[in-house]
Amino acid sequence: MNQLRLDPLSGRWVAVSTERVERGTVFAPRQQVPFPDRPCPFCPGNEDATPPALETYGAEGHWLVRVVPNRYPAFEGMAPFVVEHRGPVFTEAPASGIHEVLVFSPNHDLTLGELDDTQCQLVMSAIRDRVEEHQSTPGLRYSQVIVNSGREAGASLEHPHGQLLGIPFVPRELVDEQGSFARFAGGCLLCTATTSEERAGYRIVDADEHAVTFAPYWSGSPYELLVVPRAHEPHLHHTTPADLGGCGVAVRNAIASLQLLLGDIAYNVIFHSAPYRASSPYHWHVHVLPKLTTRAGFELGTGVYINVVAPERAAEELRAVAGQRHRAAGVAS
Repeated sequence: MNQLRLDPLSGRWVAVSTERVERGTVFAPRQQVPFPDRPCPFCPGNEDATPPALETYGAEGHWLVRVVPNRYPAFEGMAPFVVEHRGPVFTEAPASGIHEVLVFSPNHDLTLGELDDTQCQLVMSAIRDRVEEHQSTPGLRYSQVIVNSGREAGASLEHPHGQLLGIPFVPRELVDEQGSFARFAGGCLLCTATTSEERAGYRIVDADEHAVTFAPYWSGSPYELLVVPRAHEPHLHHTTPADLGGCGVAVRNAIASLQLLLGDIAYNVIFHSAPYRASSPYHWHVHVLPKLTTRAGFELGTGVYINVVAPERAAEELRAVAGQRHRAAGVAS
């Protein structure tokens, strides 16, 4: 039976319409579009192909994680965020800010789902350090951390990497989430969601002492996942090193399980942390969004997403492959 479910983070309605998956062509295959035929700028030995590194992690001369300025930034410069009205409906401001690339590994063929625990911890340490740097930059209010993997998800290079953007305003998505936390009367919205999901059990994919991964009740797309740190903390960059590294491992595990179940899929990973100076209730978290379907006219026209795979089914399938992975890792160790 079709259902409408309310996303308490965004305030949007989501339609869960599982019969539509029976049409057979609902999941578009990943397009094998070749990446640029030139030496990879993120591989060791090609460091001159990028601007000088802002941060490197690893032994001298043998970096393991690298942060460089984006050569084609969407936000750059230090111009003050001054809004100008050019007419009755024409409003603009400088797109000042910071846009950086975080190279996860020197290994060109390694996916985010294949990083070892130590590498995951290094990646999360780099994110923390760069967000702290963004916060100290005058005029910036928020840092957005994203991973685009695959052409369909917006990646222009194959080498595993993410992007860090420091921007001079708080985007609408975060404003909506902050409002949802502030209106929630039962304490922390995500602490309550996590406790409720663990009590119910059937949407949980993975859990340990650092993070809980589940297919949210309000999933707007097939196999959507939410990774929530157990420690209640509004700001990612204020999280303890152990919890931060543990959340990185949880994100890695989520991607690995998706790839084991669904194959070579494109996906986006979106980190949501409170704006730097926010004092309202919040709990930082990570959205993992496989790119399996296309949002069509109804979704674009209404903002109501149609999900053809119930999150209960998605979690059951992913929980099974997560268990296989854990057992295999136990045997290997």
